[in-house]
Amino acid sequence: MHLEHVNLTVSNVERSIAFYARLLGATVRWRGTTSAGAPAVHIGGDDWYLALFQGAPAPVVIDYDRVGFNHFGVAVDDLDAAKRALTELGADIHYEPEYDPGRRVYFLDPDGYEVEL
Repeated sequence: MHLEHVNLTVSNVERSIAFYARLLGATVRWRGTTSAGAPAVHIGGDDWYLALFQGAPAPVVIDYDRVGFNHFGVAVDDLDAAKRALTELGADIHYEPEYDPGRRVYFLDPDGYEVEL
């Protein structure tokens, strides 16, 4: 068993495609529209993807003390290369803990979603 996809509502699908393609080496697997007619895309690899649905901009609340989404994590082969990509993309890296089984980087994507590498 493995996690197949995460679905995020984003304010600009094309901006999110560019961000995650550069960071994760992801490619567009599908393009279409939501049931409301808004742009939608699946971007990822052979056995995983991010479903990105375009919606109205809204603040993302990250609160570890409340029920709800707080972040998702992605394993990368080269964390230092990923950090360089994040810097080039202008991402907000805000936490870099080191604990077993290794280093981590937490950052905010263009819509304010927290992601862990």
